[in-house]
Amino acid sequence: MGGTDVDGGWHGRVIDAHGHLGSWFNFAIPDASTDGLLRVMDRCGVATMCVSHLLGVGPDARSGNALLLAELARHPGRLLGYAVHDPHDPEGPGRLAELLEAPGVIGVKLHPDTHEHPLDGPGYAPALALAAERGALVLSHGQHGSPWSDPARFAAVAGRHPSLRLLLGHAGLWPTGFAAAAGVARRHPNVTLEICGSRMTARHLARLVAEVGADRVVFGSDALFLDLRVGLGRVVLAPLAPADRDLLLFGTMTRLLEGPR
Repeated sequence: MGGTDVDGGWHGRVIDAHGHLGSWFNFAIPDASTDGLLRVMDRCGVATMCVSHLLGVGPDARSGNALLLAELARHPGRLLGYAVHDPHDPEGPGRLAELLEAPGVIGVKLHPDTHEHPLDGPGYAPALALAAERGALVLSHGQHGSPWSDPARFAAVAGRHPSLRLLLGHAGLWPTGFAAAAGVARRHPNVTLEICGSRMTARHLARLVAEVGADRVVFGSDALFLDLRVGLGRVVLAPLAPADRDLLLFGTMTRLLEGPR
């Protein structure tokens, strides 16, 4: 098994599937600037980060999405965007349809726990249907045991929309939920596990890859919320075959970004 070689061909090719811009009201982020994030990406060999704006994930999806578009325009190619859909905004589906046409926007970000709305509930239904129709990716926060985002709710959505390409964020978040998330991915080929989170370890990651295959797992860091360097190091140093590591770091996400749009 490999994974400890730092010059194995992945450096400069990494695609981070789960990142953020901006700051969070009760979380310490030493440098919340986009320029600072790009400097860390350069040092770590991250070519592209797929981001949503934390203001949009939190209290103001409209303003957060506007800030996201401005940063995507400033950094084309380095940053790709998830537009946040607020299930409580009656104009949300129409706004999302427009946002999915914007340059650099690749999909939709949902956060059932901050929105306090279940992933398979009616407020998200228009966004999920639109994403399935457009071939857009959907990244949702996933949290085992949550009334809003438990992996079982991903199974319900995946079964309802078999063409939807759904990223199960954090692979369930807690170690107690990793097996449940893997089970959802095994049963639903349109679900891919995204692995960021402070409770994920290299051994947990290797177990997930063994259970579902590296082609069903993508690297995400949760930067700026979490430290990109820690998340990337976890993958690079995990007991993974080099080919599996490369799939996690760029191969699987490259495939998802290339099709079917």
